[in-house]
Amino acid sequence: MGSEHQATTVILFHRQPRYGFSMATTKITITLRDDQAKEIRAFVAAGRAANVSGFVQRAVGAAILDAASWREMREETLQQAGGPLSRKERDWADTVLSAKR
Repeated sequence: MGSEHQATTVILFHRQPRYGFSMATTKITITLRDDQAKEIRAFVAAGRAANVSGFVQRAVGAAILDAASWREMREETLQQAGGPLSRKERDWADTVLSAKR
């Protein structure tokens, strides 16, 4: 196939705890490179993660928080700079940034 990494499909699910607060979950299928799946399984085997699903849930949660932080920082910066770019400013930036050097 020409790729340097093989892919592994992992079916993720999270069992609801019997007691306490819990959120609804959805079962999905994702595809990871074999080396990523191997590393996650090694974390689980070493006791550094409870299971593959839990590891991926935490990673996704961290990625969502990271994306939200960047979005918030961008919005704050835009407000400090006078608000969102106008259509004319966006067109100018697109022209400058896409210019071949």
